[in-house]
Formats: sequence, C-alpha cells, structure tokens
Amino acid sequence: MTCIVCGTPQAAGLAGWHASCHECGYESAALQGAINEAEAGARLDEQDRELGLKALRQENFREIVALARQLARPEASRLLDVGCAHGWFLETARERFEVLGIEPDEAVGGRTAARGLPVRAGYFPQALQPGESFDVIVFNDVIEHIPDIRSALDACHARLNEGGLLILNLPNSAGFFYRLSKAFAKAGWRSPFERLWQKDLPSPHVHYFRPANLTRLVSRHGFRCVHSGELPSLRAKGLLERMRCTGNMAGPSLYLQYAAVLCTIPLLRLFPSDIIVSVFRKT
Repeated sequence: MTCIVCGTPQAAGLAGWHASCHECGYESAALQGAINEAEAGARLDEQDRELGLKALRQENFREIVALARQLARPEASRLLDVGCAHGWFLETARERFEVLGIEPDEAVGGRTAARGLPVRAGYFPQALQPGESFDVIVFNDVIEHIPDIRSALDACHARLNEGGLLILNLPNSAGFFYRLSKAFAKAGWRSPFERLWQKDLPSPHVHYFRPANLTRLVSRHGFRCVHSGELPSLRAKGLLERMRCTGNMAGPSLYLQYAAVLCTIPLLRLFPSDIIVSVFRKT
C-alpha cells in the first residue's frame, strides 16, 4: 500500500491488517465496516457506549463550538455535522448555527431524529441535496472511519462556502494511550491496540493521523490550517461503561484494565492527548 499523505510505500505493521509509513507517520488499517448489519451491531452495547462517552464528548463539543464561533466568518450560519450519532454536537452548536446532521447508522440516527433534531439518514455527501452548501463542516470522530478520505475532503471543499471552515476532531497517533497500546502489541498483548482501532466493531478506524501529517494531507485539497490543538481524551466519569461497551472484555481483564487506566488519568497532562482537533479554512 502507498501512503495517502506522502506517497511512500507503507511497511507492514503490528498485525496483518495494519500498515504504517515510516516517512510521515501515517498509519492505516484494512478493516471492513458493517454499519446497519445486525451481527456487527450486536457486538456493541450502545447504552453503555452512550453512558461512557456523553460527558467527555459534551465537554469537548463545547470547546469545538467555541472554536467555530471564533474562527468562522461573521456571516456564517449553516453548519453540517457529518456522522452526528446521538446528536450531542447538534444540540451544542444550534445555539449559534443553523445545524444539520448526517448519520449512516439507521438505529442511532432514528433515535436522534425522534428527539426533534435535524438528521438525515445516509452517508456524506450522498445524503445532501444538489447545490446544498455550508459555512462549517464538522467531523467529530468520523473522518478516521472513512476509507476514501481524499474524496471526502474534495466533497467538503465543494460543499463549503468561500472561506468556510472544516473542523476535524479525531484520534492522535502521537497520543499517550495509542503509543502505549503499540508497545503492548509488540510485547504480544494486542487487545488494547485492537480496541483503539475499533477492530470487529461496525465502524472500525481505517486511518490514524498526527497533526503534521493530517495538515499535510488536508492542505492538498484546498484548505489552510488555522488551528491545531488537543482535547481531553479521558475522564473518570463513564470510563468503565466506555470500556465495557464493546463486549470483548469481561471479568478480571476488564477491571484490571479499568484500574490501570484510572490510575493514569492524573498523569495524562504530562503527555500528548489521544484526541486532536484541527480547523481548516477553504482557500
């Protein structure tokens, strides 16, 4: 495989499905998604996932909306949330913007729409109407799941108004927990590494970026980086439910990993976060 960022041939990684670029640090996975397939969905406890993620996501979403308010042009009004899931970002952003969400998971999107939020079922950009455009497009933990990321970036450029913002909130390959999981995988314990790639879940990760190679890729599609920063990746509230939601850990292993992660939380501020947020302006 050739690196999508720099064109260098990728090397075999830590598993048969994993590859990495030694030139720019980009990592990829040959994992297949199975959204809306009953068997794949049964592996994920959506109730535990919601309990585990909600507090952290809502806190981070407030920071992202603040960035959008600060960096968007004064006349900006329309915001698109790609992969809006439970609608938490829509609820936060609609205080400032006219919002629209797209969600491919029919069950999750249906529950969000039932709460009165503006959600369309389907994938980006196919779910959009001809000529429909926006001032801000946001991918919250979504862009790393899209196999043809370059086509998605081209579609963002086409659907953004002049000077519009593209906001990407995604995992960081330079983050503390990701690097720790790679060390464990090299020692023979692959479970944490597979968990961070969301292997065997309905929508696994297929890309892992760090700020530099992400900016390098996005800039080639008609964007200029105007902000690059980090967001908290962990908090104690909801941690156990977040780890339990996949159903592939149970008993002593689950609680051992939970205790270990809980002990690291006070030290995390000394290391790079596992979540980055980058804002790009259409040029």
